[in-house]
Amino acid sequence: MSVLIPLVVCVLSAPAAGETSAGSMPAAHTAGRFEPTWESLERYQVPQWYLDGKFGIFIHWGVYSVPAFGNEWYPRNMYVQDSAEFKHHLATYGPHSQFGYKDFIPLFKAQRFDPGRWAELFRKAGAKFVVPVAEHHDGFAMYDCSLSPWCAAKIGPKRDIIGELAAAVRKEGLVFGLSSHRAEHWWFFDGGMKFDSDVKDPQYASLYGPAQPEKTSRPDKAFLDDWLARTRELVDKYQPQLVWFDWWIQQPEFEPYLREFAAYYYNKGAEWEKGVAINYKFKAFPDQVAVLDVERGQLAEIRPFFWQTDTSISKNSWGYVSRQDYKSADSLIDDLIDIVSKNGALLLNIGPKPDGTIPEREERILLEIGRWLEVNGQAIYNTRPWKVYGEGPTKVVEGSMNDTKRSAFTGEDIRFTAQSDVLYATVLAWPEKGAVTIRSLARGSELCRGEIKDVKLLGSKDSIAWERTADGFVAKLPAQRPCEHAFVLRIAPVDRVADKAGQ
Repeated sequence: MSVLIPLVVCVLSAPAAGETSAGSMPAAHTAGRFEPTWESLERYQVPQWYLDGKFGIFIHWGVYSVPAFGNEWYPRNMYVQDSAEFKHHLATYGPHSQFGYKDFIPLFKAQRFDPGRWAELFRKAGAKFVVPVAEHHDGFAMYDCSLSPWCAAKIGPKRDIIGELAAAVRKEGLVFGLSSHRAEHWWFFDGGMKFDSDVKDPQYASLYGPAQPEKTSRPDKAFLDDWLARTRELVDKYQPQLVWFDWWIQQPEFEPYLREFAAYYYNKGAEWEKGVAINYKFKAFPDQVAVLDVERGQLAEIRPFFWQTDTSISKNSWGYVSRQDYKSADSLIDDLIDIVSKNGALLLNIGPKPDGTIPEREERILLEIGRWLEVNGQAIYNTRPWKVYGEGPTKVVEGSMNDTKRSAFTGEDIRFTAQSDVLYATVLAWPEKGAVTIRSLARGSELCRGEIKDVKLLGSKDSIAWERTADGFVAKLPAQRPCEHAFVLRIAPVDRVADKAGQ
């Protein structure tokens, strides 16, 4: 696991470039097979590609993109009486007994899906890993599932979406992962059991699932065994290097199944000689065993263990809907910087249309992020946290579902990352007076006792005038901005910190 390493001078030590290849397995991984016990699984280490990559693309794409109303929970909410989705469905498609969620499947054709074009876009966006949803709560598998007839390879698109995308992503040199939201399927369609709907029809039971009450029922052995079998099949067929789980696996009934899956998956990773990782929410796994994921939220301080934010490019939905409320590229870049400074990674979601095209606005935002990373990526990729994450007046609101609650960052908000003997100070807005003051680097500061040798502004050829006083490190900026959005000062101390693994 990633932990903070004591600092010798101003920066946190980080692995030398090329020290470990993106897909390689750390030595500790291969020391022995994992057993399905927490004690055994605590030997796990986060792979180098993940610690270094920092930025990935999440993809919520499925049958729910066809109605394009509300959000990706349309399949559940359309059966919840008096909900906006219920009323919309009844007015648009008619009674639920005659047109249910299953009837959207023939309309989900993916006729313009071009996995190569997607993968090229993700690379240009600066992403290092890609995580499509293999199965959402709706029970429709986006892969060639041997355990269900309700999958994209057999009906609807009649294509193995996950398999095609895996090949395209790897061709672009990116790491491929996938997500499973299958756990929530136990109760996802329970609303349809309360009135005359097709959820009650036995011939569709293999799609709509148990449809048990969420609050008063517990997953049984048959459901849990099926969950494990489906998840293992995803691992065996597609060799994902990241498996992302949604929140309901924290139910106590899943605990032995999580241990069983983690041991199986980590051993498979060792066999493939690829670094692999599991994402979880809340406390479904111990800290040392997998990578914590915070949905639509961030942390307020540096976390000793590597972690991740998953959030969407849209404020109102993960899947495609006709009325999206998009975030700006600037706010997403600032979030990426803040997350990485606190030992995290960002998994940014997009929602393709049912025909397989990515909305133009989403493409533009991704490419804008990519242009920023072309100039400033060295302050993101392959870095590790510094002694403190940053300084400035603006604080994030910690925790899940708080991603739109922070104030806009200012020219006084600075975030730090480090690599070997280099400190990167990223200023989250251009300062009004054309100069930036970094109080953490004041002469005599306990945070930075060494002498500073060289200062550069990434993306600029201009020399940077700077001085270090008892009040702070002050750098005068050139008239020409090197890029849009945040900008990065590369600050090199005299003394070099020895390269270490940083895990």
